Amino acid sequence: MKAETSVPVHEIIATRRSPRSFDESATINNDDLTAILEAARWAPSAFNGQPWRFFVGKRGDEVFAQILTSLGDFNKSWAKNASALILVAGKTTKNDGSIHADYQFDCGLAVSQLVVETHHRGLIAHQMTGFDKAIAQEELSIAPELIPVVVIAVGTQDAPEKLSGPLLERELAPRQRLPLNEIVVKGLPA
Repeated sequence: MKAETSVPVHEIIATRRSPRSFDESATINNDDLTAILEAARWAPSAFNGQPWRFFVGKRGDEVFAQILTSLGDFNKSWAKNASALILVAGKTTKNDGSIHADYQFDCGLAVSQLVVETHHRGLIAHQMTGFDKAIAQEELSIAPELIPVVVIAVGTQDAPEKLSGPLLERELAPRQRLPLNEIVVKGLPA
């Protein structure tokens, strides 16, 4: 389902969704997973600080199970079928030891590029903040200077009808965004 944009945008942006119906039999190959992470690595970063750190698990391995444990029940119910789970944590200090107040912004840029590369490769990605950061920190032995930011499920899309109830409703809901005239405060062209 293509987004109804006010002007044409890149096809990946116009067709990207965050589905929850993952094919539980599909796997992700290491080349695709590496390329997805490589795209994230090359994201813009304030002062080139690159505060993002990735914890990557493929379905069936220990890291996947550890990340899955940290998810809320709603997210756990569908994310268990993803081919990979990626937890992104941010380094809260700069190399000189000062506070990196904008680490979440930089992590968001990395995740955005990761998501675009995922969809470019014919896979899907769904970002989640519905997870327990303390559980993730403990399960993955995340260093104290890193703060969990987001978990991303990556895999192959399956039929929406494999879901039910609220999951199916969300899967079939149209993509919606606020119109530009509501989010551009100043400077919108006439």
